[in-house]
Order: sequence, then C-alpha cells, then structure tokens
Amino acid sequence: MKKRLIAIFFYSLFWLLFFFSARVFFIVTHYEEASQFPLGPLVATFWHGIKLDLSATGYIFLIPMLLIIPDVYFNGNWCRPFLKWYTYIIIVISSGIVVSDTLLYKYWGFRMDYTPLLYLKTPKEAAASVTILQLAGVFAGFAIFSTLFIVLYRKYIDRFFEGFTRVRLWIPAMLFFMLLSGSLIIPIRGGVGVAPINAGTVYFSKDLFINHTAINVVWNVGSSVINQKPTKNPYVFGDPDEAEKIILTLTEGHGIPVRIINNNRPNIIFIVLESFGNALIGPFGGDSLTTPNLNRYIKEGVVFSDFYASGNRTDKAMPAILNGYPAQPANSIIKEPEKTQSLPGIIKTLNALGYTSSFWYGGEINFANFNSFIINSGFSQIITMDDFSPELKYSSWGIPDNLLFKTLMDSLKKIREPFLKVVLTLSSHEPFDVPMEPVFEGNDDMTKFRNSIYYSDKSLGEFLDWAKGTEWWGNTLLILVADHCRRNSNEVLVYDEEIFRIPMVWLGGALTVKDVKVEKTGSQVDIPLTILHQLDLEGNFPFSKDLLSEGSASFAFYTFNEGFGFITDSSKYIYDHKLGNAVVEEGMHPEYAEKCGKAYLQVLFDDFLNR
Repeated sequence: MKKRLIAIFFYSLFWLLFFFSARVFFIVTHYEEASQFPLGPLVATFWHGIKLDLSATGYIFLIPMLLIIPDVYFNGNWCRPFLKWYTYIIIVISSGIVVSDTLLYKYWGFRMDYTPLLYLKTPKEAAASVTILQLAGVFAGFAIFSTLFIVLYRKYIDRFFEGFTRVRLWIPAMLFFMLLSGSLIIPIRGGVGVAPINAGTVYFSKDLFINHTAINVVWNVGSSVINQKPTKNPYVFGDPDEAEKIILTLTEGHGIPVRIINNNRPNIIFIVLESFGNALIGPFGGDSLTTPNLNRYIKEGVVFSDFYASGNRTDKAMPAILNGYPAQPANSIIKEPEKTQSLPGIIKTLNALGYTSSFWYGGEINFANFNSFIINSGFSQIITMDDFSPELKYSSWGIPDNLLFKTLMDSLKKIREPFLKVVLTLSSHEPFDVPMEPVFEGNDDMTKFRNSIYYSDKSLGEFLDWAKGTEWWGNTLLILVADHCRRNSNEVLVYDEEIFRIPMVWLGGALTVKDVKVEKTGSQVDIPLTILHQLDLEGNFPFSKDLLSEGSASFAFYTFNEGFGFITDSSKYIYDHKLGNAVVEEGMHPEYAEKCGKAYLQVLFDDFLNR
C-alpha cells in the first residue's frame, strides 16, 4: 500500500511539472508581450494558476484511481501497462493543446477553448489561416513537448508502478483508496465552497495577459467542451424586467428617420470587407495609403464615422449585419442551426417583397456552420468556391477577390430588379496570399496584411468604377461594411475598442445626398432596421436602433471572448466577466454605460438561450 501511495504522489508531481512547463512555454513563446511586465506578476501567475493545475491533475487522476482500487486485491501487473498508455495519450492530447494555443493566442487574444474544435470538420480551411512555417513550428513544438514528457514518464515515473503486490488487508485498503478517489472532487472543484472553480478564479491582475498566463489551457479546453452549451444565463446582473426596460429606452426610436434614398424598392448590395479596420483607412483617422479606392469613394456617399463591429470574427459579424443579432462573448449563434433559423432577418423580409437574393463568397461555405446560417437566412442563390474552376483558387482560403468581383460583374450585366446581393471578401484574411506584387516592402505580418488590404481595395475599386456605369446603378443602395478588425500589434488588448472600430459607407445612385457624415454611435446590429425604415418597412429587431432617426440613442455594444464593451458619445465601459470587474471606465458617465451594457448582455443571453 505504501508503494502505491508513493506512486500516486510522484504521478501527481509529474502532471504538475507538465503544467508548470506549459506555463513557462506560453511565457517564452509570447516573450514580446511578457517582457512588458515586471518579473513579479509573471511569477505570481504560477502561484495563482496552481488552482487550475490541481483541478486538471484531479481530472486526469480519475481513471488511474479507479484502477488502483481493485488493484489492491491483485498483483498490479495488469495496471502498469494500461496506465502507461493512458498517460501517453493524455500527454499527446495535452501537448497538442499547449502548443496550438501559443499560435492561436497571437490571433485571438484569449486562451484556447472548444472553439477550434468546431473547425475540425473543415481542417483544410482551418489550416488555411496559418503559414507553412507556423504549421511547421506547431508540429515541431508538439513533437518536442510530447516526446520530452513521454521520456520523462518512462524513465522516472513508470518504475514507481512496478512490483505491486496484493495488499494483505485488502478490504480496508480498498475502502481507503475509494475514499481517496472521492476526495479528488476537492481539487477538481477548486475547494469545498459553493461555487466550483472556473477560469476567472485565477484572475488576479488588471492586466489581461497576466490573467491569461495563469490559466491552465488544458483545463480551459476541457471545461469549455463540457460546458459549451450553457443552460442558464451566466450574465445575470439584476432584475430581468428592469433590464428589459433599459433595452427599450436604448432601442425605441423617437421621430421620423431622415430619408436619404430616392425610392422604396432600391436594389441593395452589401459588400462585407474582411478585416477592414479603421486603422488602415485614411478618412477614418488611419493610414492614408492602404485603401486609396475606398478613400476616394467615401466622398461620394454617406459615412458612419462612429461605427463598431459586434464581435471579433466573421461568424459573429454576419448575424449582426443580416439579422440585427449581437455577438455573444463566448458563444456564436451561427454554430447552432436550430437557433439561427429562428432569427429575424432582412433577407427573408425583402424576399417576400419580390427581391431576388444571392450570397457571394469565394471560400469554403461549410466552414464553422456557415452553410446552415446562409441557408437559414433565406438566400435564393448561394455562390461559393465550389462554383469556380479549381485552378482559379489562388490562396489557401479560396478564390481571390478580383475574380469574385469579376464573376459578380458578369452576373450583374443582365439582372432582374429589384435584387439583393451580399458579397463577403476574403483575400485580406490570413495568410494574406494575394495575386499582386507587394506595394509595401517587408515580410512581417503587418506588411503582408497591408498588402492584402490594398489588393482587396483595388478589386473593390474596379467593381465600383464599373458599377457606376450600369443601368441599375441609379436605383441601387450599396453598403460597404467591415466584418471586424484585427489586432495589429501585441500592445492592443483583446478588448480595446480600436479592434472593433470599423467603417460603414453607403454609396449608390439611390442616395439623395453625398459626402455626408453620420456621427451617431452605432454598430452592425443597427444595419437591418436602419435600411428597412428607409424602405418604409418595419422589422422585429429588438437589439437594433435606427441610425438615421434623430430620437434614437447613440451607443454601440460589442463583445469579446470574456466580456463586453459599451460605448456612448460621452463614456466608455469595458467589462471582463471572468475578472468580475471593469477593465476600462472612462468619460462623463461610465456608471450609465455600465448599467446599460450589463442590461443589454443579460437580455441578449436570455434571448440566445430561449431560441
């Protein structure tokens, strides 16, 4: 019995060493971000993170302990090989998570959860966002990490499970190990308190990177897989009825919207621009060289200057743009077809009025349940990568934007009106492969990104120049809007409003005004209701407001993986749910923004659960 207890002790140390090494690996591979902090907070992440390390170790221990209980009656020879291969499997899976997380964190700004597992249905497309060098680095890191700990186990831990004999007083010994197994609930739950442990338990700093470093990523993935479909609202901040009233005050319009189109049934074209953040667009206060075509066309339309993305990914943007449905922090409604089919939407509304609708995308439509969402939205025609000749596929993501726009132009040479088209670009997505000689010199990610944006802007400009000469242009409203932004440096935090500030520009001959700026603060969820009101139509979009109604509130709500931001004309409030506190409070009345933001998220998630 003593030998078994010693084996258990060293097996525990082995896994704690694994998680200690994983945290070191995370800090080293994110040295640029880690170097901005003093050594003290980084060291403290090991102390605070031990809670999740112990919890993860407890989960791993469940099967070995169940083996040891009957083993006290036997000689132990059958237990050792099973435990060895069980440990190898867990090492391989855990190493894959640890190494993959280091790459994903660079792009997403939060520790890996179950989200990447949703993309395994389309692994080719999932891998398309990374370069060959990055993939090689991940595989190399995975091989080194897993091999190192397999060798450590074989050399130093496996021998502790050798030479077990039957325990003479096997009944008391069995009862003891049953009790010991049951006690694993304590580290697994993180103690004996009422609330079980969660990722936010290890948060201790105002700095998000420090808190993220304390998270055990293996535990985080396992926990999110188990709890990926919440059954109750984790964002309850107050009385539900009071929260509903607050939402009504935010979304109810007062007064007649300002009319800026010349008829009730214009053709409508949405062009959703991949990753076009304000930082690269001159008239929005950004770089003046990267988007010359968008820069010149902005002067010909209506510009929404204080506009925000609802979330930080395309799968969160599209329900906001087409359905007026805000992004949720750690969930994405697009991945649940049974929920998306219940959403209100501008496509079905206009289909019923005789519009012919189509969706255009040069990539893989099955990526992240996108296909079910597009079908549920009501499009009568769907054009994807599969509708193009395979040799036209230039980048790992699919068809380059210039070919997508060229094919779109061909389809518009003879078209029945009114029509509704939604175009989603992709060339400015990682890994930024574009069929164009680089305009900006450099081989870093930011320069590649700028070149890809320049190429997409060039493709867009060619399409707009052509469209202005068509017969249907005079009866067309064209809406340019980004899906989301991108973290362009490690200094930009995942919740920073800079990541969510995007352009929206209305163009087309159906407009009655030009070179007009709308300064009301808004977001993607406001698009459907604003458009429908211009057509003298109503829509059931409970989270939207009319951006062209003088009486509607001026605000934007956005979410990141761990919280939300609520922006008004005079204040800013950004809340981290795992921290349980604000990370940004600025302006004249941040307490008002806090009240509204929490009410908005509470009502939103109740709605999400009930769909």
